[in-house]
Amino acid sequence: MENRLLQILVCPICKSALRHDREHQELICQADRLAFPIRDGVPVMLPGEARELDPASAQT
Repeated sequence: MENRLLQILVCPICKSALRHDREHQELICQADRLAFPIRDGVPVMLPGEARELDPASAQT
């Protein structure tokens, strides 16, 4: 995923900045404790597609 794209993407729910988890191919919203998947290089920013993070992984 391009750094330029990461700079403009925000969480669709709270508009917070996102962190790219390269290992799991997800965009992480720390504020909402959600992980949005990246499929075939395309971020899926639909709230219904996001998974909730457990408290331990939200802090990393």
